[in-house]
Order: sequence, then structure tokens, then C-alpha cells
Amino acid sequence: MTKRMINTPNAPVAIGPYSQAVAIDGLLFTAGQIALDPVTMTVVPGDVAAQTEQVMQNLAAICEAASASLQDVVKTTVFLQDMSDFQSMNEVYARHFGENRPARSTVAVRGLPRDVRVEIEAIVRLPNA
Repeated sequence: MTKRMINTPNAPVAIGPYSQAVAIDGLLFTAGQIALDPVTMTVVPGDVAAQTEQVMQNLAAICEAASASLQDVVKTTVFLQDMSDFQSMNEVYARHFGENRPARSTVAVRGLPRDVRVEIEAIVRLPNA
């Protein structure tokens, strides 16, 4: 199958030499999404819950651009600057995924782009592939 780059104006443009996502062999691999507003390209104000909300909206927009949804996500990796933010992040994350609970890894990191509190990447099964 041919590798296809996914880009949508409804998610932040890449801030480096990478694609928002790549689709291949029935899977979609997203770049890590941070709490950038896709219109202003600025970090949304607020705590980790507000940032996680924007991250999830960005991931949903990328999924939609690839004809998928958050319900098709099979694996995520969550990067947190501080593990004390885990509960707040988890509440927002759970609301977006509901009973569709993808496999997940959560790791604490020393720093994230633009000094955000959270970054999330996803692997998605493309329903029409």
C-alpha cells in the first residue's frame, strides 16, 4: 500500500519537518499533538485539563481528515511534563474515548515543545482501508 500524508487545517500545522499523520497499510500514525490552537498556532491558556481538551480536539480533526474517528484509535502514548497532572489529563482523555479504551502508555518527560504540559500521539485503524 502507498504511504499517504494526512494534513488538515483543523489541526495545528507541523512545527517541524514532519506530517500531522501518515496512513499506510490500513493504519494511521499521528504525530504527537500538543495544545496548539490550529487557527492562532498558540498554546491554549489554562491547566493540563484545558491543554488535554485541545490535544484531543486536534487528534479528532486528524482522524476525521483520514476518514476515521477517535473510536478507531487502538493505541496512544501520552507524554506528561509532570505525573501529578495524570488525574486531570485522564479525566479529559476518558471523556473523549468513553468505552472505547485504546491501549495506552503514559510517560513523564523532562520537557515538551512550547513548554506544554501534555502531548499525545495515536495509532488508528482506518475503517475503510
